[in-house]
Amino acid sequence: MTTVRTSTPTTTPAAADSSGRFGSLGPVGLVLAGGISVQFGGALAVTLMPRAGALGVVTLRLLAAAVVLLVVCRPRLRGHSRADWGTVVVFGITMAAMNGLFYQSVARIPLGLAVTLEVLGPLALSVLASRRAVNAVWAALALAGVFLLGGGGFGDLDPLGVGFALSAGVAWAAYIIFSARTGRRFPQADGLALAMGVAALVFFPLGVVDAGARLLDPTTIALGSAVALLSSVLPYTLELLALRRLPAPTFAILMSLEPAVAATAGFFILHQSLSLTEAAAIALVIAASIGAVRTQTRRVPPPAPEA
Repeated sequence: MTTVRTSTPTTTPAAADSSGRFGSLGPVGLVLAGGISVQFGGALAVTLMPRAGALGVVTLRLLAAAVVLLVVCRPRLRGHSRADWGTVVVFGITMAAMNGLFYQSVARIPLGLAVTLEVLGPLALSVLASRRAVNAVWAALALAGVFLLGGGGFGDLDPLGVGFALSAGVAWAAYIIFSARTGRRFPQADGLALAMGVAALVFFPLGVVDAGARLLDPTTIALGSAVALLSSVLPYTLELLALRRLPAPTFAILMSLEPAVAATAGFFILHQSLSLTEAAAIALVIAASIGAVRTQTRRVPPPAPEA
């Protein structure tokens, strides 16, 4: 699914230690590697669901990612206002909802289709924020993709899985908003680490109810930690390094390719093939997402020349 991202391209200790290790890939390579890591981590999570259930997998992922980020970032707990804590708590709840809804979706429909439906949330946010007439074109492309994907009514897809994916897209749009607000209130990746801890605490009771003692199985814990590494920790570090040298609009365009990467991961790991119609639908949604990003980019005025 979605990787954990913040709006502040600042350096964490993990990123600083990894800059020499990964820097030779180049910024575009770092983003692509992060996207591949996220989606293949999602595919691994699907294989883990028979062992721990969808909610159990989310719990393991959030717990492992929270432990790693809290240990690495060591966020400062004092000196924050009530508004700061309110923002980070809402960010964490949003993160928990986004992951929980998405994993419920991929338990019912193919990974590539779930990511395609989920990306409609950020796409709608981008179109609405721009308020330009040309965005009607991107909205029409996206709707055409959704129509193709559903075959006119989603008759071949689990309607509950579709609903979960669309709801995850709404949560992803909210995640983007609160990620930016958290990044403005907390230094470096402190807000992300704290929000991940909140998300883990929120989801823990749900995971215990769903999976019970299965969460204590050593193999399940190891696989859940691998999902957290692939879906959260590694892509976050790679994208953070990339944002130091890559313009944000280019980064957003590369993120628009995630449905295609997810479909590839689903094919190789889960043996989920796509029909030509479904592939065309994914291509339309990707084109709409890239077009919306480029429209937003053109709205940004060029910087004034220095005196």
